[in-house]
Amino acid sequence: MIFSKNILFCIVVYCWSSIGFAQYIVVDDTYTAQKLVENVLINSTCANVSNFSVSGGNFGTNENSFGYFKSGTSNFPFQDGIVLSTSKAISTQGPNSSTLSDDATGWSGDSDLEQALNISNTSNATILEFDFTPLTSKISFDYIFSSEEYHDTAPCKYSDGFAFLLKIAGSATDYQNLAIVPNTSTPVKVTTVHPEISGGCPSENPAYFGSYNGTDSPTNFNGQTTSMTAKATVIPGTKYHIKIVIADETNPQYDSAIFLKGGSFNVGTDLGPNQLIATQNPVCEGKKYTLDATETGNNTYKWYQNGNLISDATNPLYDVTSAGIYKVEVGLGSSTCTSSGEVTIEYSPLPNLIDTTIVQCDEDKNGKTLFNLSKVSNIIKNNDLSLGDLTFYENRVDAENQNVSKAITNSNNYESIAKTIYASVSNAFSCSNVANVELKISSTTLANHIDIESCDLDGVIDGYYDFDLSSVTPKVLSGLPSGLIVEYYETLSDALLQNNPLQNSYRNTIRYKTILYAKILNGSDCYGIIPIKIYVNSLTPDNFKDEVAILCPGHSVTLEVAQTFSSYSWSNDDKDYSTKINSPGDYTITVTDENTCEATKKFTIIPSEIAKITAVDIDDFNENGNSILIHYTGQGLYEFSIDGVNYQDSPSFENISAGEYTVWVRDKNGCGKTSKKIYVLNYPNFFTPNSDGYNDVWNIENLSIYPNAKVSIFDRYGKLIYQFKGNKKGWDGKYNSFDLPSTDYWFVITLENEKMIKGHFALLR
Repeated sequence: MIFSKNILFCIVVYCWSSIGFAQYIVVDDTYTAQKLVENVLINSTCANVSNFSVSGGNFGTNENSFGYFKSGTSNFPFQDGIVLSTSKAISTQGPNSSTLSDDATGWSGDSDLEQALNISNTSNATILEFDFTPLTSKISFDYIFSSEEYHDTAPCKYSDGFAFLLKIAGSATDYQNLAIVPNTSTPVKVTTVHPEISGGCPSENPAYFGSYNGTDSPTNFNGQTTSMTAKATVIPGTKYHIKIVIADETNPQYDSAIFLKGGSFNVGTDLGPNQLIATQNPVCEGKKYTLDATETGNNTYKWYQNGNLISDATNPLYDVTSAGIYKVEVGLGSSTCTSSGEVTIEYSPLPNLIDTTIVQCDEDKNGKTLFNLSKVSNIIKNNDLSLGDLTFYENRVDAENQNVSKAITNSNNYESIAKTIYASVSNAFSCSNVANVELKISSTTLANHIDIESCDLDGVIDGYYDFDLSSVTPKVLSGLPSGLIVEYYETLSDALLQNNPLQNSYRNTIRYKTILYAKILNGSDCYGIIPIKIYVNSLTPDNFKDEVAILCPGHSVTLEVAQTFSSYSWSNDDKDYSTKINSPGDYTITVTDENTCEATKKFTIIPSEIAKITAVDIDDFNENGNSILIHYTGQGLYEFSIDGVNYQDSPSFENISAGEYTVWVRDKNGCGKTSKKIYVLNYPNFFTPNSDGYNDVWNIENLSIYPNAKVSIFDRYGKLIYQFKGNKKGWDGKYNSFDLPSTDYWFVITLENEKMIKGHFALLR
């Protein structure tokens, strides 16, 4: 049973290897340096090569870090070529199922590589070197750089180094590195060519990154660049030395390799870069593009377009006027060398621009006006959103040459007479075109102005009002041809340039009177401009402020305004200039004049009535320091008096002498007054009972208002001498019919409200 499983395992592995191997490159690591150069890399009779050498890792198993590879049936971009690696060459074969980190004893780095890349601590260097003498001025070869370091965030900080080092053989000058990112001086490395690394770093020259590799990759690397071309200009007949070297940097982990395309070492003619839409450098339609294949010496030249010989094209320069693949063959003097070069030329169409006309109005009829050229930009560009901003010129030659120093700088506010100007714009490939822009001035005669009036009916008479401009448009277009449209602006300049158009709902910004401008358009052309004079009318009658009126019980109030208005509307539905009111509250009247402008006045009717005196507090028996406080009720505004002549706002009176008073409460609103008689009492300080008819009796004047009051008189020893009621005569100075002596006597007055007043007085004989 175990034997059977092993056999089955071997069969499965063998079958997988036989089927899968064709998907990957195949490496032969037995080639010598000369064979790699002469039989694989170089495919030209235009260079003499010599002095070959190759070196790499010593693995002790007769395996090398360099070799010849074929793509087989895999999708590797090169059919065959040379591989130089920091691992075993055969380890570069796919699938991408293991991490390449090969190492070998004593496998050192390379100082020339370190100097060229400004790095240090290299190891595991594989180097291919040879001399060559070119017969032409250009050399180039194609390559792909692959690395295990294309994983995770490693491209942000780690990369092996490689270089294509060139210099004149035997020269002490520094090498020139040809392995650089096109159009830069940046060496090609993992850290300089990669896409954006999520969570790591932004992209670096991503256009030259080929791909990350899955398990079924033709090579055993995690990623590689696109196919790139190393180029150099050389001196024909001069011997050069080239050194192709790759090495690990810092440590031997995560190996890398260079794949050189077989037969791509071209010692030939460089016709320059391809002119392609994809690379943003096509030739512009209608332009000539000159190809230069000049080589020194007495040479012959043949030019081809799309593989077809171009008759009579035998000069080193050729002017291209149409798209195609162009090739040149240069026969170098009497040698057998035929140098060739090839380039692909694509053409970009010019921007499709539309000639247009702008018709503008001339309000002051001086022969010139303002034009907003930007308003026709989309028309000129045929609504092509890929085009940038137009530039306008007064001279066509300046427009064709895009001489921006002569461009119209105030294109949004360009004052001009009627004439033709020119608009120019470039597409994404810097191909430009020019359109004619004819400036015309409208000669339409329109009304001098239109008046629009409205009363200020928004509830606040302040000279501002909301207008519906759409209701003005029929007046503007009255009598004009159909198909015209109207736009409104606050200034003539805005109207001419069509800046800041107004909405239909417009509130004037200048009180009572303002001017707008109605621009009449025939399509995009100005048919005419009419000033619109807007008036905000208001009705502000004299003596129309809010009023307050008083309504007394059982009475009515007549409210009225002037009889000069066109209509009247009271809030109680009366329609005359006056109305009779019988109840309190707020009443309004709205009047209109002949312009239907309105004004509103409010009357506030306040109820009032005669007061009712509920009580009068009297603080008396204080000689002249007596006081009175009137208590009252009522719905009114009152004033008070104790003599019926002099009134005050306070119901309190101070420093009142004894006597009889009538207190008055009067309604200030005129609804009447009410009164009450009161008495302020005091006692006499002495009396003279001598029967002369004066002061013969000691009593309290007006005490009769308190008929039940009791007065008790005592001598100085507290003996009760006499008592009498408030409505009695008083004391005559006798006790049991005998005259009492002159002296002070004491009294106690007990009023009906239990109030007690005590004091003393003198009896004088």
